[in-house]
Amino acid sequence: MIVTGELAGPEGPNERQSAVSVVGLIMGSDSDWPTMRAAAEALDEFEVPYEVEVVSAHRTPIKMIDYGRAAADRGLKVIIAGAGGAAALPGMVASVTPLPVIGVPVPLKHLDGMDSLLSIVQMPAGVPVATVSIGNARNAGLLAVRILAAADRTLLDRMSAYQADLEQLVAEKDAALRASLA
Repeated sequence: MIVTGELAGPEGPNERQSAVSVVGLIMGSDSDWPTMRAAAEALDEFEVPYEVEVVSAHRTPIKMIDYGRAAADRGLKVIIAGAGGAAALPGMVASVTPLPVIGVPVPLKHLDGMDSLLSIVQMPAGVPVATVSIGNARNAGLLAVRILAAADRTLLDRMSAYQADLEQLVAEKDAALRASLA
């Protein structure tokens, strides 16, 4: 398991110990990292400590079950799970943990991620998985921050500032567009 709070480089997260992780960032394969990296970057922006691990629902089911069952006891508050293809990871982890799970459909060569999206979003009653759009791990990271912010005033203030920055950016883009059309 890699515990991190700041990314090292394109090869993946660094291996230095940081604050106790509150978000688990898991994926079915290391090939999902280019997509899932955006969730890590969002968490870094808000200074939310997280861990990164490859946990395959199909290749390492016992590890996946152990990970999900132990997550809350280890201090995690939210799990972000990315998977492509059959994309069983988010739903299977959600079935063994009481924590909120955010699913990220990872686009693959075939079907452009639609198979992943449908696998993650079609969960049976009692096993919820919040699902973001195909490949949109950044929104998964931001949703994790919002979930944590419900009980953390510092994060709530940071999220409010982020939203104000977005509003300002839109206003600037609107002004630039209007000026270019005049």
